[in-house]
Amino acid sequence: MSKRVLTTESGAPVADNQNSASAGVGGPLLLQDQHLLEKLARFNRERIPERVVHARGSGAYGYFEVTDDVTGFTYADFLNTVGKRTEVFLRFSTVADSLGGADAVRDPRGFAVKFYTAEGNYDLVGNNTPVFFIKDPIKFPDFIHSQKRDPFTGRQEPDNVWDFWAHAPEATHQVTWLMGDRGIPASYRHMNGYGSHTYQWTNADGEAFFVKYHFKTNQGIRCLSSEQAAEIAGKDPNSHQTDLLQAIERGVNPSWTLYVQIMPAAEAAEYRFNPFDLTKVWPHKDYPLRRVGRLVLDRNPDNVFAEVEQAAFSPNNFVPGIGPSPDKMLQGRLFAYADAHRYRLGVNHTQLAVNAPKATVVNNYGRDGFMATNAQGRQAKNYEPNSYDGPAETGRPLSAPLPVSGHTGTHSAPLHTKDDDFFQAGELYRLMSAEEKSRLIANIAGSLSQVSRDDVIEKNLAHFHAADPEYGKRVEDAVRALRED
Repeated sequence: MSKRVLTTESGAPVADNQNSASAGVGGPLLLQDQHLLEKLARFNRERIPERVVHARGSGAYGYFEVTDDVTGFTYADFLNTVGKRTEVFLRFSTVADSLGGADAVRDPRGFAVKFYTAEGNYDLVGNNTPVFFIKDPIKFPDFIHSQKRDPFTGRQEPDNVWDFWAHAPEATHQVTWLMGDRGIPASYRHMNGYGSHTYQWTNADGEAFFVKYHFKTNQGIRCLSSEQAAEIAGKDPNSHQTDLLQAIERGVNPSWTLYVQIMPAAEAAEYRFNPFDLTKVWPHKDYPLRRVGRLVLDRNPDNVFAEVEQAAFSPNNFVPGIGPSPDKMLQGRLFAYADAHRYRLGVNHTQLAVNAPKATVVNNYGRDGFMATNAQGRQAKNYEPNSYDGPAETGRPLSAPLPVSGHTGTHSAPLHTKDDDFFQAGELYRLMSAEEKSRLIANIAGSLSQVSRDDVIEKNLAHFHAADPEYGKRVEDAVRALRED
């Protein structure tokens, strides 16, 4: 069997891949050596800009199978039949560190699922925590800047981290999650995933419901202490990637059970706190979990760069029967995620294999742009409407319309009676066992005690006191003791 011929990018055969063309045996190299120039130019461009957040990630393919009837709440095609399976791609990630960071660190984990449905791709972008640090997207760039490497020292600085949190009391709930036992998952397989945001479902009769997604791991929750994580990160910075890859290769396919909380849309306005506030959870006693289906990962990517690094998730990728809610953070992300992908990957990133629909075809009038591969027929029109049988709109909205009212402008006043920033953080603290509380206090104090400004420390201590008097006192005592040593 003859060997395949090595070619240039244009398909021309390469005569010599070991020696550059030169002016004589020892002379300078020639600009006319097209293969050399193309090879070096491609090498220079092998890396695309890394994500500003969620840069370090792992991913796998699998399927989602419906196990329970939810057609009374949504007419989404991929959820309309018990037993129906839809191919998925799931990307896990850390949030704050760069592509070269370690997996076993104290940081929220991204949990982004792409459903390749027959009505287009549906992207559900969430985390391994049900809440977040802020509730308004205008604060997001500042928050991320405070958590990333400092421009001067080149490392994450406790001064920056806690100074931002001192000025963001709504972060107290998420800080309590992050500094608790679940702040460092033992692996991607041993953590839950959450849609975190509130979304809207619409049924066939046009009735609207607000929902929250909960992916419960079927492997059980396993976490690392700070000491265990430091040891693992030093031995294998890729520990979570290694675990996921090897588990699937062995046929030990990780799975999660999807549950949703469902709130009739009419109840949202009168609920005791803002149900669209990303810093708060809906108590299960108010809106119990309803099982929907099972998500299984059973295939590793063939190429991490092509399929994990270039995977693009956009929360504005909805399908009929599912839509957005007035969640302010979600509203901001509807723009920000897709815009980030257009910057990193180009306007045609949806044509990449990992991002392209698999159960349907794309029919639109988008043309050209960087790396365009969707060439149309010789006389296909690139405008609509037209008289040439081009694709046309369905006229059916993706989801039910949302009523809005009020004056335009910025608003800081609370909408609901319990829209304070601390009560759920206090409830979470009081749910913890004595051992969990002790570890939480130690983790917070170990970090907060490194802050150089007393006023920043005092502001953060006030948040913990407001959440729960015991919580605040124990953090204060622990910080004082560490700073006196």
